[in-house]
Amino acid sequence: MEAVAMDALVTRAAATEVRAATEATVELWTLADGVTAAAREVGAKLAARRPAEPTPARTAEEAMARFAEVDGPAAAELRERLTALRPQAGWAAEELDGSVPAKGEWWLCDATDGAVQYLLGQPHWAVTATLVRDGAAVLSVVHAPESGGGQARGGRTYRAVLGGGAQLDGRPVAPLPRELGAAVAATSQPPYVGADPVALRRAGESLSAMAGAALAVRNLGPTALQVAQVGSGQLALFWEYGRDAGNLLPGALIASEAGATVTDAAGAAWTAGSDSFLAAAPGLHADALGVLRAVR
Repeated sequence: MEAVAMDALVTRAAATEVRAATEATVELWTLADGVTAAAREVGAKLAARRPAEPTPARTAEEAMARFAEVDGPAAAELRERLTALRPQAGWAAEELDGSVPAKGEWWLCDATDGAVQYLLGQPHWAVTATLVRDGAAVLSVVHAPESGGGQARGGRTYRAVLGGGAQLDGRPVAPLPRELGAAVAATSQPPYVGADPVALRRAGESLSAMAGAALAVRNLGPTALQVAQVGSGQLALFWEYGRDAGNLLPGALIASEAGATVTDAAGAAWTAGSDSFLAAAPGLHADALGVLRAVR
């Protein structure tokens, strides 16, 4: 009888845990709806203001001044909207060194992710909003206001919540199986990678290695958007060297929840403190690791 009673207690405890996890996931999806609406509205305003021609800035200082004119009001609106949705969450400053807070709950956002493309009059940019809890993403929205056409007018929205899967425009997504020789791979570099000679060298070595193994290698804009597109099958894999958690966290959650394998470039678990990154469809991940193992 004691064994039966113990089994019943274990069963009830397990059911309680499942119910709590389900409720937490539902709560996050409800929050994600509000975050999605905010990202889309901010994105629509930015798209309306995007110059059709490249910004005539001769220096980095001139370009940054022009960017601040556009991004400042957008970032302020995004912060106001998200703070209203989740007032207990803090607001993480955009850190170019790739760091994120390790404790507590924080909004990590970029109103104009892909500022370089935006200022050049190109459509390859996004609005990103990620809720980070104790250094890990639990909710992510990556909205590309000028991506797609036809039914995708108004942009495309990638989003995910921890334990709840990933979506593109409200539909579940998953990576597509491809052989490496038929794969379009993507890569990028962290901000100011030139100050990190090891990451800079690895970026060059890995580009040469992957270009000889994949069908094509591209850099198609914001890091967060490209990683999210691994989850949707629009890209086969994405890799990067250097610490870049602020740009990688949004897409990493989406790719992982969609079913992609997300690790560092050596195959270990990726965290916000990792100095390399790889996301790929499950059947392709091992082959991509094999290519990157040649990089030291």
